[in-house]
Amino acid sequence: MKEYYLDTNNINEWVEKLEKGDRVYLTGTIYTARDAAHKKIVALMEEKKTLPFELKNSIIYYAGPTPAKNNLAIGSIGPTTSSRMDKFAPLLLDNGLKGMIGKGGRSAEVVTSMVKNKAVYFAAVGGAGALYSGAVTDCQVIAFEELGCESVKRLIVKDFPLTVAIDSKGSSLFER
Repeated sequence: MKEYYLDTNNINEWVEKLEKGDRVYLTGTIYTARDAAHKKIVALMEEKKTLPFELKNSIIYYAGPTPAKNNLAIGSIGPTTSSRMDKFAPLLLDNGLKGMIGKGGRSAEVVTSMVKNKAVYFAAVGGAGALYSGAVTDCQVIAFEELGCESVKRLIVKDFPLTVAIDSKGSSLFER
């Protein structure tokens, strides 16, 4: 296991080098999206409409943050269960998504799509949402404001602490 300080701007330079168990401190842009937002994103794709952000080389964090307080950019931002997005993930990966952040295991279909598309799945620690909020320097709602905490947000993060749960070769911390 290695430790890396990585920037989202050059994800293609490092995504295939990561291995399960590696510790990553991520800096750059990530997007939040949960179930309802994924459903709307897929509907936009099916209708051939513009997406709220460029999927290519992006990272989605499965989270619905609470409102900001105490002069922070965002409130608590813990991960949600990733398997709820498994039915959407292969399509997004096929359209350029390079990383996902959440908690829990992923389906075999998602892992196969990750390998095919050279993507990575990071684990965030459930219950550590307050810790993660300190690594967010900016938060902007960019789509589906009507979804409240589940709207799509563009986050700017600095040294956001993660663990590689499933690497681009399909090796997984969830395997026995």
